[in-house]
Amino acid sequence: MNSLQAEPASSRRRFLKTTAGAVLAAPMLAPSAILGANGQTPPNSRLHIGLLGCGGMGRANLNECARHNDVVVTAACDVWKSRRDSVVAQFKETCQPYADYREMLQARDLDGVIIATPPHWHALQAVAACEAGKDIYLQKPMTLHLGESLAVRNAVKRHGRISQIGTQIHAGENYRRVVEFIRAGNLGQIGVARTFNVMNQGPQGVGHASDTAKPEGLDWDLWCGPAPLRPFNPILAADSYFHSSWLDYSGGWTPGMAPHIIDLPVWALDLGYPLVTSSSGGRFVVKDDGDAYDHHEVLWRYPNLTLTWMSSLTNSYDFTMRGDVAPERRLGIYFHGSNGTLYANYGMFRVMAEGDRMKDKNPPPASIPPSPGHEREWLDCMKSRQQPSCSVFYHVKVDVPIVLSLLSLKLGRSIRFDPASEQIVGDAEAARLAVPIYRDPWKFPAQYLGEAA
Repeated sequence: MNSLQAEPASSRRRFLKTTAGAVLAAPMLAPSAILGANGQTPPNSRLHIGLLGCGGMGRANLNECARHNDVVVTAACDVWKSRRDSVVAQFKETCQPYADYREMLQARDLDGVIIATPPHWHALQAVAACEAGKDIYLQKPMTLHLGESLAVRNAVKRHGRISQIGTQIHAGENYRRVVEFIRAGNLGQIGVARTFNVMNQGPQGVGHASDTAKPEGLDWDLWCGPAPLRPFNPILAADSYFHSSWLDYSGGWTPGMAPHIIDLPVWALDLGYPLVTSSSGGRFVVKDDGDAYDHHEVLWRYPNLTLTWMSSLTNSYDFTMRGDVAPERRLGIYFHGSNGTLYANYGMFRVMAEGDRMKDKNPPPASIPPSPGHEREWLDCMKSRQQPSCSVFYHVKVDVPIVLSLLSLKLGRSIRFDPASEQIVGDAEAARLAVPIYRDPWKFPAQYLGEAA
């Protein structure tokens, strides 16, 4: 049992009071036994990994890491005792439980952390991990606000950490083949790419909770953290699927799924930041305990093309890819070029030519090497100290369009963005709202804004 669990509540309050700022301000470096003389992980050493957020996706990421012989699971942190205890029981010979991430990040036998908490926690915990000298595997969405996106990227850069965002679809073979096809130029000039994620929850949505009594062993105040403190709701607390129905804790379904889906056009077309983001939608049909939009339509204007996004919670039609008529979650990406259209999802792609314009255009040979696995790539990069394919330095180009779309939806107007300065232009209110104000005593890490990419 760790000291935080064993001590009385008064001791725990003293710990939280004295460490709330200190852990975020002072870097904690891994011990010399783990790092080499030059501060790098020796190629043959075992990596000590911890999990922050012991739900289903975090457990999956941890299990994928733990199956490798060069990994030791040394820490599990969750505000819900039963969830962290379950992980500790799985790795009982090496794993210590923590109820507060700030204490876990002080552990010296910890090289990297998987951050799989609800999205409203991602920015603070990722920055804190970087300050503590830990490499991060950060589940998507990377952040929920523009200021958070830039702060996380800058913290990784300032502290020299290795980062991987958990868009594991990026590691698949299908996306690689699509990227090769698009970059071969077979479709001709592409003027628009369309992306979507749709499902049909019906008007009932995720439902209504009749029993809102907080379960034993859950620190609900810490679960809410920098977001508003609201009454406990078991649907909200259940898992990431249900988080997505509450705006303050997830940003809705767009940041929940768009990181996987717009990743493909951002990658294939080598997109930077959008110049203009226009967003429309709202809560039109669903009537449940949540408050997030049930429809969201986005237009991103780039220098030479338009990228679109569609999210629906009340209709699951998927255009050309239509299969079984039964409602289910469906997603896709369309690239519209002057020679034809390519449409894809996670596991397939097809091409529809414009007449005979593609009759002599064969698929290019495979050229992008296969991935060793999204988590394995992170582990390898922790040793080599080279950033993986979905580091924050790449993924910020996926995250920024998404967070700008949320801001545009909130304000009901287009957002103009200057890629060079990484600033919203011509809209003082939007620029102010792009940096969130956290619930006391949590503070936004403003010291990481204003740095060059």
